[in-house]
Amino acid sequence: MPTWIWLEHSTWGPVSVSAAVGGVTVTATARPQKAIWSMGDGGQVVCQGPGTPYSEAYSPKASSPDCGYTYPRASLSVPGHAYTVSVQVTWDVEWHGGGQTGVVPGLVMAAQRQLVVDEVQTVVTR
Repeated sequence: MPTWIWLEHSTWGPVSVSAAVGGVTVTATARPQKAIWSMGDGGQVVCQGPGTPYSEAYSPKASSPDCGYTYPRASLSVPGHAYTVSVQVTWDVEWHGGGQTGVVPGLVMAAQRQLVVDEVQTVVTR
C-alpha cells in the first residue's frame, strides 16, 4: 500500500520577522525549498512542496500525487519493530535592512518519528 507523506500546509510558506536595534530595522523572510524524507529502510523521497494530506476522498490504494513512498517490506525485522522516518526541510532566508540585502541559503530544520509498517497476508481456500 502506498504511504502518503506530508507536512502541515500551515508550516510550509514564507515566514517573516523583523528586528530593530539602534534605529536600524532588519527583516528576514525564510522560504521552504524542499523536504527530504529518509524512510528508515534506506529509501529517500525528495518533495518540492509540503505534500498532499491523505483523505477519504482518495482510494485507499491510490499513491500520493506529489509526495509518497511504498515500503517493500514490513518493519517487523528492525529494532523496535518500527522504521525511524526523518524529514529535513531546507529553507532559504532573504534579509534586508540598513541599506543592505543578502541571502542565507540552505538552512535545515529536521524532525523524526517512529513508523510501524505492518503487512497483511491472506490464505485463499475453497
